[in-house]
Amino acid sequence: MAQNSVIQRDFKPAKESPRRKGVPYAHWLILFSSVALFGVIFFLISDIAVATRGANNLEETTNQYQKVSLHKQLNVPLDIPAYDESNVDDLYNAPNVKWKVVVVKKGDSLARIFSAMEVSPEQLHKIIRLGKPTSRLKRLLPGEKLKFLVVGGNLQELVYFIDDAQSLHVVRSGDTFTASDVVLELNKRIAYAAGTIETSLFLAAQQAGIPGSMTMELANIFNWDIDFVLDVKTGDRFSLIYEEYFLDGKKVRNGDILAAEFSNKGKTYRAVRYVDKDNRAEYYTPEGNSMRKRFLRTPVDFARISSKFGKRFHPVLNRMRQHKGVDYAAPKGTPIKASGDGKVKFIGKKGGYGNTIIVQHAGKYSTVYAHMKSFKRGLRKGERVKQGDTIGYVGSSGLATGPHLHYEFRINGIHRNPLTVKLPDATPVSAKYQTDFKLNTQGYLTLLNTLGRTNVALSSSSLTDRRL
Repeated sequence: MAQNSVIQRDFKPAKESPRRKGVPYAHWLILFSSVALFGVIFFLISDIAVATRGANNLEETTNQYQKVSLHKQLNVPLDIPAYDESNVDDLYNAPNVKWKVVVVKKGDSLARIFSAMEVSPEQLHKIIRLGKPTSRLKRLLPGEKLKFLVVGGNLQELVYFIDDAQSLHVVRSGDTFTASDVVLELNKRIAYAAGTIETSLFLAAQQAGIPGSMTMELANIFNWDIDFVLDVKTGDRFSLIYEEYFLDGKKVRNGDILAAEFSNKGKTYRAVRYVDKDNRAEYYTPEGNSMRKRFLRTPVDFARISSKFGKRFHPVLNRMRQHKGVDYAAPKGTPIKASGDGKVKFIGKKGGYGNTIIVQHAGKYSTVYAHMKSFKRGLRKGERVKQGDTIGYVGSSGLATGPHLHYEFRINGIHRNPLTVKLPDATPVSAKYQTDFKLNTQGYLTLLNTLGRTNVALSSSSLTDRRL
């Protein structure tokens, strides 16, 4: 019995334990853990999907950019449409590849423009270090245009429009840049115009469709024989043959005057442009003599003669006195040109002459320029000057009542009347080029004969682009 008691004691079912406090919290813990695990799995799946989409977008953007890079590797200029603010941002579909147009404003510099385009100074420095090809970028003018292609702060291409037919292209190549000029081929045409002066040369030229810059060129051609301040009269006639340049049927600019005629006070002067085989261009008479004399007749453009050569009443000294030069009245600051090649013999103040320059020319000739406001910056005694170079500016220094240039022409130290003295000729067409000169200019002279027989003003008209 004792054994049974033992067995019973060993195998007697234990009494059911009472519920412990806190068991329900364990259940909640298991539930929260399951939810957290499910969330982790969900976000992992989402990240994989996002990464896949990102890889696809990256591949698409890379492909788009590779198209641009491939375009450059083929050395084919990117197609740059005409400036139009409405489509500048739609030139490429890639979200980060956009052309930006900048119109230079007063006070702008390349550094300021690059900063506004968020392109680093290091990239600007690399472009400037290219030297001569990009040196023009240092002298930007208001109104000029540049186009930028920037990707992620890196400049890919810069286009600077020099004129209607020429542009500078700077293109990225790895970590460096290359620069090259792109010149569009223009269509050249030959045109002519003629006119009769009623009030002024400029007005008559304007009515004939000739721009002001070409009118100045016309005057410069005949400047050695005709004083356009004193000699031009009502009824004088002119005609000229010149070049015009077109791009896609639109005129972009004028070229050189090829031949011209000017009838002044009953005398007719003619000039033709000839470029010899050494590529030297000059204007000559039909006989081959240079239109250019060794000296300009007047050193100030279109000024008014206020006092001629000879005896006159001096306005400051109040007495009669020999006037040994010609006075040209002009606004203060008007440029004064050297009338011939030479060397500066004197520059500085000279008594009643005020600020004065004396130029010694080859041989026996010298010229004097007095009452100047100031001298050209950096001009020094002993420096050589060329005909037409600006040497100073009109003023009223010394014994002067108003702004003007006092100009003297001396031969062997003796004063001569600048308006009437016979000026020495420049070098004519070389004998070895005479035949070529005749062949290349005769057609233009024939056309001038036709234009010269008309006594009415002609408007600009086009001729075929051929040798006449």
